[in-house]
Amino acid sequence: MNQNSVAHNEQGINLGQAALVAGLGLLVMTILGPIAELVIYPQLVIRGDVAQTVANIQARGDLFLTGFFAYFILFIMDIVVAWALYLLLRPVNAPLSLLVAWFRLVYTVIAFVAAFKLVTVYRLVNNPELLSAFNDLELQSYVLLLLRSFRYEWSASLILFGIYLLMLGGLVFRASYIPKTMAIALWIAGAGWVLTETVPLFAPGVDLSWLMITFLGELVFMGWLIVRGRKLSGVVGV
Repeated sequence: MNQNSVAHNEQGINLGQAALVAGLGLLVMTILGPIAELVIYPQLVIRGDVAQTVANIQARGDLFLTGFFAYFILFIMDIVVAWALYLLLRPVNAPLSLLVAWFRLVYTVIAFVAAFKLVTVYRLVNNPELLSAFNDLELQSYVLLLLRSFRYEWSASLILFGIYLLMLGGLVFRASYIPKTMAIALWIAGAGWVLTETVPLFAPGVDLSWLMITFLGELVFMGWLIVRGRKLSGVVGV
């Protein structure tokens, strides 16, 4: 069967439409992720100085909440992308495509729950009634615990995300309508995430900053989805 012309029903979603939705979702994530992680969060959360971190969040609560909402939209886009890529790859193997989509959803749920610890931090440092229940040292210790829990839980979820990318690459490799190079790009990106999040657990002193280059694989796939993938024909259903 020619996978480029799969048609389950006349009212289904076009392969190209699924690819475009996934690509645009990834584009939104590519913009919001760095804003939250590299711009907002480092301005407020000072490593090794929890007292200054608390003061920053109290003074710039609006910016802190902006960062949270950036994470929130990021995770919503994860759900959209999981759905769109499921539709795009369902002609290859429907049960496996569904399993891969669930892997992304599980990652998203874990990361989403972790992010709500930031809401707890915001409420804790900006609510006079809650503040009165802690002395400065207790407050700082609790805030530090919450922020570290957020990081640890999200790091754990990113291991699942890396496995998801490896599985996604396997599906893409089997898809006759997607270049094999896209599968290789996803495998490289997935391996990068897994190594980045697991190696520090066993070798904390190892510098893995060079692995950031592996994440370009996701950008390559995103670019293909938007530029070439949207031209795919065939109906995949809803």
